[in-house]
Amino acid sequence: MEFSLSVEQQMIRDSARDYLAAHSDSAAVRRVIDAGPGHDEVLWRGLAGELGWCGIALPEAAGGAGLGAPELVLLQEQLGVRLACVPFWSDVCLAAPALQAILGPKDSDRWLKPLACGEVRAALVLPDDGSFEAGSLAMSAEPAADGFVLRGASAQVFDAVGADWLLVPARLPGGELALFLLEPGALAADDRFALQPLDTLDRSRPLALLRLGHLPVPAGACLARGDAVAAGLAQAWWHGALMLAAEQLGAAQQCLDLTVAYAAERVQFGRAVASFQAVKHRCAQMMVATEAARSAVYGAAQAWASGGADGARLDIAAARVTADDALRFCAQEAIQLHGGVGFTWEYDPQLYFKRAQAAGHWLGGAAGALAYIASVGLGAWRTA
Repeated sequence: MEFSLSVEQQMIRDSARDYLAAHSDSAAVRRVIDAGPGHDEVLWRGLAGELGWCGIALPEAAGGAGLGAPELVLLQEQLGVRLACVPFWSDVCLAAPALQAILGPKDSDRWLKPLACGEVRAALVLPDDGSFEAGSLAMSAEPAADGFVLRGASAQVFDAVGADWLLVPARLPGGELALFLLEPGALAADDRFALQPLDTLDRSRPLALLRLGHLPVPAGACLARGDAVAAGLAQAWWHGALMLAAEQLGAAQQCLDLTVAYAAERVQFGRAVASFQAVKHRCAQMMVATEAARSAVYGAAQAWASGGADGARLDIAAARVTADDALRFCAQEAIQLHGGVGFTWEYDPQLYFKRAQAAGHWLGGAAGALAYIASVGLGAWRTA
């Protein structure tokens, strides 16, 4: 598959790399982590307001740039390089695609416009088991006289604290699915609504526990219901999985770059560590894993752009497995090749190792992707 970058795509990648290098270096990430679960609000305003990243893949009618998955993958890769503490993945790669897919182009534009300009940000509640199957949803809704009553809990919602909108899919009594939009700011004083930040291993991406205890909502809070909700959620899930793989790719590349730079300056037995053949071989293995992941991720992005979500599922599953393996391997090798300081707080490999461990479980992880490939892949490849 041909997926070489165009001149415009190279410009997107290079400008993203330079901006994040200047505004989201290691010191900036550590400041956010030290302050507790949260985001770099200054960086987020820059990405959303100054650069317009939030709308890069949204249609022009909604205030976006009308680009697609290949361009968004390039941004996600660079965000992964820096472990940027912004809710870009949850907002742009999960919530916005869910609205777009569920509501359709006719009805979604008015909801997407404030997202495209960064005026508001949204978080999507997904099944706790990490799957894309709507049957795993933990939330339920019952019709009431003037709207609905929501109840249930979701153990891990990405970047939920501070979000302006929570997109909550729930199951109605007859089994029909519905999508609800909640505004946490307006519900903060209601004891039937609880959003609790979690203290997690990877503090560069906050998670929160959401509990709804017989929470009444108006009828207008229901944005959609029916089969379109399940189909749209699945499409958003696969889109998020592709973009998560791109982020893992960027993190793996940074592990390699940090290791090569350290090995070149570290002297042992009168020689730079990078001159030892064993170290060269291990760095070469890191590069091979990273380049394999890059090929898989870029190829999956091109498959999405060419054939949409349904035609790209196998490619995305393969990209997820490859990128997850690459980040795990490169993170552990970075720690090993940094020697005795590799696991200490003062050096960055430990940050990437934590991301590798955490991201390996998000959206089902590599295990879920392998299970999908095993269940449908062989038959699909035989008929291809």
